[in-house]
Amino acid sequence: MRVIFFGTPEFAVPSLAELLERGFEVPLVVTQPDRPKGRGKQLAKSPVKLAAEARGIPVADPPSARDPELAARVRDLSPDALAVTAYGGILPAALLDIPSLGALNVHPSLLPAFRGPAPIQRAVLSDAETTGVTIMRLDQGMDTGDILLTREVPLLPDDTSGTLSTRLAVLGAWMLAEALVALSQGEITPVPQDHARATYAPALAKAEGRMDWTQSAARLERFVRGMDPWPGAFTSLSGKRLKIFSARVGDGGIGEPGQVLASEPGTLAVATGDGILFVEELQGASGKRLTAADFLRGSPTPPGTLLGREDES
Repeated sequence: MRVIFFGTPEFAVPSLAELLERGFEVPLVVTQPDRPKGRGKQLAKSPVKLAAEARGIPVADPPSARDPELAARVRDLSPDALAVTAYGGILPAALLDIPSLGALNVHPSLLPAFRGPAPIQRAVLSDAETTGVTIMRLDQGMDTGDILLTREVPLLPDDTSGTLSTRLAVLGAWMLAEALVALSQGEITPVPQDHARATYAPALAKAEGRMDWTQSAARLERFVRGMDPWPGAFTSLSGKRLKIFSARVGDGGIGEPGQVLASEPGTLAVATGDGILFVEELQGASGKRLTAADFLRGSPTPPGTLLGREDES
């Protein structure tokens, strides 16, 4: 089967690898253009572009999927299907109508729940017990196409958006290949989504990582996991940004939300709207990711200190 692959981030790399390992012919990979990255703002290739080039596959990275030259190139290759995993743009009808099997998309949620660009993060933040992967046939809406295959996955108590993403990427890769084969053999009947049950997962903004200490400790612990690895949970200490990478929930303690409480040596206990949050890993002005014990050795933070109450520099 001849398949043209559309994808951009690390999440999409397992899908491309799975198709190649299963013997699919991939004559072209389409990805987003190189973007500035890091402090130096150097142009960087997408993970999918790097993976394709390492395997000797031609790559197209047009500024838009609506580029007429892209449609012409895809049409000339006569693909049986398009395979799409986190490409980062909506494919127009000019592309969707080319292959006989249409375009299949890997979406990391149980559609119609969590449509949109951040379904993994929103699932963790919402304290969902399960999520999963849906393989759907793309239309021109935002994750509105007919469902071909679904698999449910439990969220683990220590799941971050990063760890959950890794698991769903591997599962989605396998499901994509399975769905392509089954669809080509007439073994799948597309099922329309129930649009009345749809929920949405809008993209995260960097500012959303700010911690609200009036929330409960349980919610804040989940928040830290949901914001990992991006944009990252943060608060402030003495006017400086303080990034928080991991935390656990504790009981008892009385204090104003955001107030550091007296606790065992080497621990950083913070009062919340309900319960205590023990910060376990964090990064201060030094720029190093540290355990709470190591951080407190270099930056003593006495009981009564308030976090998140001063303007950050």
